[in-house]
Amino acid sequence: MLEPLKILREIFQEAADLHAAKDLSELIVDRVQSAMRADVCSIYLLDETSQELVLMATRGLDPESVGRVRLPVGQGLVGYIAQHQSLMNVDSAEKHPNFKYFPETREERFSAFLGAPIINFRKNIGVIAVQKKEAAYFSDEQEAFVVTIAAQLAGPLSQWVQQDGVFDREVCRDKFKANLKFRGVKGAAGMAIGRVHWIGKGHDLASAPDREAKDAELEIARFAKALELAKDELNASGERMAGTLPKDVLALFGVYRMILEDQELTTETVNHIHSGLCASSALRKTVEAHARVFEKMDDAYLRAKADDIRHIGNRIYANLRGVDSADVIDVSEPTIIVGNNLSITDVAQFPPEHLVGLVCTSGSSLSHIAILANALGIPAVMGIGDIKPALIENAEAVVDGYRAVVVFNPVDALRKEFKRLAKQEKKLIKGLDELRDLPAQTPDGFRVKLFANTGLLADISPGLLRGAEGVGLYRSEIPFMVHESFPSEEEQVQIYRKVLEAYAPRPVYMRTLDIGGDKNLPYFSFTEENPFLGWRGIRFTLDNTGIFISQIRAMLKAGRYLGNLKILLPMVSRLDEIESFRSLLQEAIGQLKEAGVEVDEPQVGAMIEVPSAMVLLEDLAEMVDFFSIGSNDFTQYMLAVDRNNAKVSDLYDWLNPAVLRSIGRVVKVAKKHGVPVSVCGEMASDPAAVLLLLGMGVEMLSLSAYNLPKTKWVIRSVSHQTAEKLWKKASRMRNEKEIRAMLNEVLDQHGLGGLIRAGSQ
Repeated sequence: MLEPLKILREIFQEAADLHAAKDLSELIVDRVQSAMRADVCSIYLLDETSQELVLMATRGLDPESVGRVRLPVGQGLVGYIAQHQSLMNVDSAEKHPNFKYFPETREERFSAFLGAPIINFRKNIGVIAVQKKEAAYFSDEQEAFVVTIAAQLAGPLSQWVQQDGVFDREVCRDKFKANLKFRGVKGAAGMAIGRVHWIGKGHDLASAPDREAKDAELEIARFAKALELAKDELNASGERMAGTLPKDVLALFGVYRMILEDQELTTETVNHIHSGLCASSALRKTVEAHARVFEKMDDAYLRAKADDIRHIGNRIYANLRGVDSADVIDVSEPTIIVGNNLSITDVAQFPPEHLVGLVCTSGSSLSHIAILANALGIPAVMGIGDIKPALIENAEAVVDGYRAVVVFNPVDALRKEFKRLAKQEKKLIKGLDELRDLPAQTPDGFRVKLFANTGLLADISPGLLRGAEGVGLYRSEIPFMVHESFPSEEEQVQIYRKVLEAYAPRPVYMRTLDIGGDKNLPYFSFTEENPFLGWRGIRFTLDNTGIFISQIRAMLKAGRYLGNLKILLPMVSRLDEIESFRSLLQEAIGQLKEAGVEVDEPQVGAMIEVPSAMVLLEDLAEMVDFFSIGSNDFTQYMLAVDRNNAKVSDLYDWLNPAVLRSIGRVVKVAKKHGVPVSVCGEMASDPAAVLLLLGMGVEMLSLSAYNLPKTKWVIRSVSHQTAEKLWKKASRMRNEKEIRAMLNEVLDQHGLGGLIRAGSQ
């Protein structure tokens, strides 16, 4: 009986010590041939440049044929499998019409043939083939085994081939593979070119060996000294960044400080030392226990907490070993930091004037390092997956934060193109400054109001400087997330008041607490099997009335005498959610009135993000004062695609016809009922999408302050009449590629080509 899972585990265990795609291929053919008791097992990998399948590894065919046998896709049995991406099981290979004989393999001795395609994310990687001398079909069980092996090993093989460049004939001057490309998830927008500085695990506490303490008191003293030194280093890092970061982002250093000052960290480590462990072993045991609690949780913020704990543990461990790695790293050229789990203290080690980009092998768009990158105004790409440090250390890299792509050692053509785009972008941004005080109005008079998205106080000034006409989306959950406990009502009042005052009399649309999915609070943990369809948005706040009433009261008090507060409800999926909120709003107003605080009742709107809200549009339009289409979640739910999942990120596109037609319907229903509608999120920053939103008749857009001038330029360059024609044409198209190609051509024709991001190189 074949045991594919057991064999797969063995392959993965042994693969941990390998360093090349060829070695992995050799391991696979060896294990599969043995498990199936076959005469031959071979792996052919696709050379994308020549579109040929190359024999990469074999057990049973002539070893000299490895690397020499090449056949075009569609030729021979292997080529047929690759072309049709289907299994083949024949008893006499030489009788099949597609059979092709290669003398160098000496395969005339084998009759039975079983082959399966190796496919990774719809992309053909190669073929695995098994042969035997006996002229008989392979069994159903053997078919299933080969298919399972091919499917499970497609990902690792694809990644290793990409990193090793086994077919590349163009190699960089420093022995690195050229155009080593990785796709992740967006951490921060922007483009950069620089030299890679790898932040490795040289002082990884997890690798600290178990040792007994010879002198417990001496070990406790060593730990105490290392702990205090870590606190001093953290304070120094915070001071170095103080002139670069706003106060609310600097608060992230407070998260680290609270971990260092956590009495449980000290007490448990000391207890482990008393039980017989040395300081480093005791620290490792404590840190891992604390980190595992958070690591098991589903959301990005809580997992980031585990990373924070490990970063602090590593820092203390380095001090125990007497390693000084907290000083400023001397770099004198544009630098891109790359690492497995970057921390804010890692970033603080680099001179801000030379730091141009951040890349993490793990993490999400909501991790602390992504927040930091946005505050610094540098691009960041998260979650690119494992990478071999030897391939990239000191290499040149291109970071495209718009498309969440990183290319190490770009070839000359790509390097020049990105330098051109980066230069063009800087020039463009500089030239757009003059648009700040001009209206976002098309040449034929269609007026659009442009608002800023914010959640950090750091975003207030950029929004005002770039001409925002208000705040279209204030993410109230962010102040909750950077705290270690629920902020008090008065703390919330102070935060909200600063935003409302800064923009008065311009409107500020404050979204009520929107947590759940990929945004949970570090101090209010709960786990769900499917968090994006679970306890999130207004569902969470209505179920936690005390928290909700407090937030509503804080918003009302913060908006006193200003008259610019508007309340936005996230993740509305039912009509009774609006009714329930209206009741809570009246309750909050009544409570404040009893306390002698007179407040005005603000307008209330619903975010249109989920399919059920689409169905209930007509009813919702009679219950709220405005609609806001949250394009990020709207796209995610309409397409059933997790935008933070690199495996399906290619399917996440707001130009998908289903998304566009749905937005068009929301706008149409809103106009019918006289309900203002805005579009917020990344879609409002996409020049191509802006053309279609104009054509639909959207009169309000809310986006990041950074992209306000670009969107204004698009609006001021293309007539509303042209946009309407584009929308009419796009609404009949069947896929996003056709739609984007058409829109990019129009942008180019109107002199907006500089806004078009580089395509896949």
